[in-house]
Amino acid sequence: MLVSNWNNCPRVEAAMRSFRSQEEARDILGQTDRCIPRGLGRSYGDCSLGENIISTPGFRRFIHLDPAKGILECEAGTSLDQILSVIIPHGWFLPVTPGTSRVTLGGAIASDVHGKNHHLHGALGRHVLDLRLLTPQGHVLVCSKNENPAIFQAVCGGMGLLGLILSARISLMPLESVFIRQKTIPAYDLDELMSFFDSHHQSTYTVAWMDCLQRGRHLGRGLFMHGEHCRSHEAPQSQLIPPGCKGISIPFTLPFRALTPAGIKAFNSLYFHRKSRRTGYEISSIESFFYPLDALANWNLLYGKKGFLQYQFVLPRSTSRSGLQKILQHINSFGQPPYLAVLKLLGKGQGPLSFAQPGYTLALDFPIRPGVFSLLNALDRVVQKLGGRIYLAKDARMKKHMLWEGYPRAKEFVELKKRLDPENKLSSLQSRRLGLCQNPY
Repeated sequence: MLVSNWNNCPRVEAAMRSFRSQEEARDILGQTDRCIPRGLGRSYGDCSLGENIISTPGFRRFIHLDPAKGILECEAGTSLDQILSVIIPHGWFLPVTPGTSRVTLGGAIASDVHGKNHHLHGALGRHVLDLRLLTPQGHVLVCSKNENPAIFQAVCGGMGLLGLILSARISLMPLESVFIRQKTIPAYDLDELMSFFDSHHQSTYTVAWMDCLQRGRHLGRGLFMHGEHCRSHEAPQSQLIPPGCKGISIPFTLPFRALTPAGIKAFNSLYFHRKSRRTGYEISSIESFFYPLDALANWNLLYGKKGFLQYQFVLPRSTSRSGLQKILQHINSFGQPPYLAVLKLLGKGQGPLSFAQPGYTLALDFPIRPGVFSLLNALDRVVQKLGGRIYLAKDARMKKHMLWEGYPRAKEFVELKKRLDPENKLSSLQSRRLGLCQNPY
């Protein structure tokens, strides 16, 4: 069957097998020479693609919820929206959540996902108490900060290359309401936008939308948003009802020219000025604050049949300001506007392949059209020169040297993989492209 991840690039022929028990998972691993785990396919690129795919969403039972301590244990194929439907009525929330709830817990751990609160609370791996890992040799290891700690750290962000995550226990965040008290502040250039991250460093959630088509004195114009969970007395309703919106569906792939640079420029201007007029705090639902794109069920089709590339990088804090200026100038000079640009502030990472490092991360969505790969190669050179790195969960085209220069602990990861997976059974198109296997294909 033809398989692709969320950005529809690349598409590959693959044999996909699923499992519903640990024994079935062990049998599949034993019968397959080369394979890679895959959750709901919401990564952007080829990190979970290969000739043989082990699909995990069928392995999704809840094992235990301690409603007094806020500790949840469930199988790795459970999606975050399924988890939210169970934990919210008990007054708990995910300690870290990405921009969609349509990912599996195992996939989120393997990507060590981050959210709008990384500058304070780190990535998801920090909140995993322990996990059970089925190794390529068929052994089940319990991994935590105290038990097999090196493996535990490497699995968080390890892109499924060290073993199949079977289940995990995570520590949850207490919740009094299903609403967020948020404020949007317009910033008229990059310096002002970044200054808001500094002045609101103690806000739990911070994020910015950026208009990448601005030039000159308005280069880096954007909207800064910060938010906190509403206390019970602040919320419009007291009931803890989990998100239930299924979203609107795009019925078909849009034509290539449906979204033009001129259209994006007009939309950006309208969006900026409309949001800028709003002053004071607003009360938002959890869905609209954390998962706005989930309301459009298959928004990836908006990018056309060729799909798109999400380019997400992080720069060290010391080089972020100059680096972001250069990135925006390159985008303007190439005439390749991204459809979406989201800026966040990150803290420290923990695993050898964890994406985070203290600094700013910018995620850019580019439709695949002539010239976009030349632009991304130019952006690579800026990121590389300034000591940054590219997020593996969003990568479909990075060259090997970018990985090895951007992730200085990658060698440590490969040495661990040699020990856990001597036959190199777990490999993806990405791992072979980047040399993360001891015997690159």
